[in-house]
Amino acid sequence: METIILIIHVLLAAGIIALVLLQQGKGAEAGASFGGGASQTVFGSQGSSSVLGRMTAILAAGVFATSFVLAIFAKDKAQSVGDVGIPAAEVIEAAAQQAPVEGLPAANGSSTGTSDIPTVGE
Repeated sequence: METIILIIHVLLAAGIIALVLLQQGKGAEAGASFGGGASQTVFGSQGSSSVLGRMTAILAAGVFATSFVLAIFAKDKAQSVGDVGIPAAEVIEAAAQQAPVEGLPAANGSSTGTSDIPTVGE
C-alpha cells in the first residue's frame, strides 16, 4: 500500500512540475502589445491561467494528501523499529561498567592494565 501511495505521490509531483512550467509568468502580458496577441493561445482569448491554475491546485491538494498518508506510514514504521531488539542506553551503560575489555581503560577512567596510550598523569 505504501508503495502505491509513493508512486502516486511522485506522479503528482511530476504533474505539478509540468503544469508550473506550462504556465506563463506575470511578465508575459507585456509581449502581447508587440504582436503576440491572444489569437495564438490554445485556451482562447482569456488564456490558460484558469484551467492550468485549477489543475495545479488540484494536484497540489493531492500531493498534500499523499504526503500526509506517507508521514503516517513513516510514524508507524518508526514505532515498530523500536522493538527489534536494540538494547536501551541504560543496559549498554550497565554492561560497560560491569565488564571492561582487557587492554582498554575502564569506563570510569581508571586503567587496569598496561596500555600504549599515554595518560595525563604519566
